[in-house]
Amino acid sequence: MQSEPRPKKLLEQVRDAIRMKHYSYRTEQTYVYWIRRYILFHQKRHPAEMGGAELEAFLTH
Repeated sequence: MQSEPRPKKLLEQVRDAIRMKHYSYRTEQTYVYWIRRYILFHQKRHPAEMGGAELEAFLTH
């Protein structure tokens, strides 16, 4: 009996997308770092739930 694979988490999807574009490992680390900071700044809300106002609040902080 096989269980269905779990959907990939957001940061795993980001890593996959960056690797498909053949970006450097350091670039991948930097992108993931800033995405994680953005999510934590907004009390762990998913970026799909946020918009321009949240992005502006993060960038001006």
